[in-house]
Amino acid sequence: MENGLENYYIIKNNKKLHYGYTTGSCAAAAAKAAVYMLLGGRKIERVDLRTPKGILLHLSIQDIHMEPSRVSCAVQKDGGDDPDATHGLLIYAEVTLTETPGIHLDGGKGVGRVTKKGLEQPVGAAAINKVPRAMIEGAVREAAEEFEYQGGFSVVISVPKGEETARKTFNPRLGIQGGISILGTSGIVVPMSEEALIASIGAEMSMKKENGNDYLLITPGNYGEAFLREYHDLDVDNSMKCSNYVGETLDFAVNLGIKGILFVAHIGKFIKVSGGIMNTHSRSADSRAELMAAAAIRAGASLSLAKEILATITTEEAVGILKRNHLLTETMSEIIPRVHGYLQHRCGAALETEVILYSNEHGWLGQTQGANKMLRYFER
Repeated sequence: MENGLENYYIIKNNKKLHYGYTTGSCAAAAAKAAVYMLLGGRKIERVDLRTPKGILLHLSIQDIHMEPSRVSCAVQKDGGDDPDATHGLLIYAEVTLTETPGIHLDGGKGVGRVTKKGLEQPVGAAAINKVPRAMIEGAVREAAEEFEYQGGFSVVISVPKGEETARKTFNPRLGIQGGISILGTSGIVVPMSEEALIASIGAEMSMKKENGNDYLLITPGNYGEAFLREYHDLDVDNSMKCSNYVGETLDFAVNLGIKGILFVAHIGKFIKVSGGIMNTHSRSADSRAELMAAAAIRAGASLSLAKEILATITTEEAVGILKRNHLLTETMSEIIPRVHGYLQHRCGAALETEVILYSNEHGWLGQTQGANKMLRYFER
């Protein structure tokens, strides 16, 4: 059954990736349908919803429960070809008539609650962001106007599987407990959206700043956290991840007034930063072997050894070669100042950056001069 997105897609790696719609669109459509059924007195199977992006959706209504003054129904989330943890969830709206004019909107089971400052909604509020709130309220008003209804509504959005799904999202790290967030600025999910991931990094950093963290411990991913747990008695649970977005992470930090960042990173990610590469995803840039070989030559490696490094597939392999040839320490002494220099260049010296680099096979590789001093901010 067509939903209005059949002709909306992007081309990525020679494949069509189709758009989807957000949890915010699902909630708004379910609320709109519930009002139609509540005021019209009969079930409806589909509802139209105009998204902020301007795309008109035609969404199926599921699991309808009707009472004289209350209706509950659901719309199933369809993320299109985006790898989204919320794909397939049923987003419910329960709408009740009230004598008091206006719309009272809240979250029910499976919708998270904000527990920390610095997020879009205040502490204690349901994690229904600003645009979805406006979409839900607008959809309810639109339906009510067709029936010339002047009374009020209570609208409760719930997601029965939201709490377990939230564990796969950034919500626990952001201080949103008990369920997923109802999200979306356009109402539409664009496949493989980097913008959403980058925005979540900024949101987490903002929350940490609002809760008194002027210095941040940041790793690209889970390996960094595992390394920290093994080698340092630190409050790792208060660290955050930047994924591949080193540059954007620094930009957020400068904008928020963060005083310092300690990056703890695998050599395979941050060798790229030694060449000024601020997005470390392989599709953006690689040059790992080239940068390792260049650093080794500066450290005194022979041409034949440099060629051996250039032939490696992984940085772990390159580190092993350097270690066997007693050049690892000297090579890291070439790499780390360059990593540090590019980090400081990106943030314009507006904040202090320090770095610890490691290898999964060989452990600690090196660090900037001020790393130990900054580590004190993160001790338990």
